[in-house]
Parts: sequence; structure tokens; C-alpha cells
Amino acid sequence: MAAKKAKSDSRKPAPEDFRSDALAAALEKQDVAAVALALRHGTTVVPLVKPGARDNPLDTGEVWTYRDAKTGDLALLLFSDAKNKPDNLPPGVGIYTADWLRKFLATHPITTVFLDIAGPHPMQASPEELLKALDA
Repeated sequence: MAAKKAKSDSRKPAPEDFRSDALAAALEKQDVAAVALALRHGTTVVPLVKPGARDNPLDTGEVWTYRDAKTGDLALLLFSDAKNKPDNLPPGVGIYTADWLRKFLATHPITTVFLDIAGPHPMQASPEELLKALDA
């Protein structure tokens, strides 16, 4: 039984395996149109408070958001690569599609979205801007 568990763990992707090359390239160029295209047709890395259950594809985990204690504003952080996620955020990450991002932004009171907030090429956008880009 222990051998089976070890084999299962070896197939588990490491957080460093979560990456969107298209989003990374777009952020490097600071090209808003390319960022929109990368988000619309690709994936993005999202920090998770609680990862989803591996045996339940419907359990996508609990997304981590930042609430400003002074204003109450709620921010969503997205990353092109799990390596760009600051260490002070929860260790879990998920990789999500444009459909997920569209639904999340439409149903949560997000006031701003930060992309690769700690670098190497950070950008910021409003949820409205991202929804327009996702629906274009």
C-alpha cells in the first residue's frame, strides 16, 4: 500500500508546473491586448486557501483573495507562473480557464485584479476591463 501511495504522489504536479507561457510573454511586453488574448484563450494561476479534492473534479478549491482592512476593497491576484507567487500567500495554487475567471469576476465583489503583483512584470486591471477582454 505504501508503494502505491508513493507512486500516486510522484504524479502529483508541483506548484512550479503551473504556468501560462502566453500570459508571461504578454506581461513581459506589457501588451494589454496580448494579456487579454492570453486570458481569453489560455489559463492563469490562482492562489488557493484550500486546494480542491484531487478525486473530485467538481471541487476547484477555495480561491484566496485580498481584502484591504481600511477600505474593504477585494482584490484577486492572478499569476502567469506559480513561481511568481509571493511566499507570504497560501502555498496552494490552481490553474483556471477563462470561463472560470469570467464567472468568478461576475459573482464576487472584486474591485481590482493584479497580475504577477510581485513581478517580474506586474499589471493591474479592473474587473470590468477583464470581463470586456474575456468577452471580446
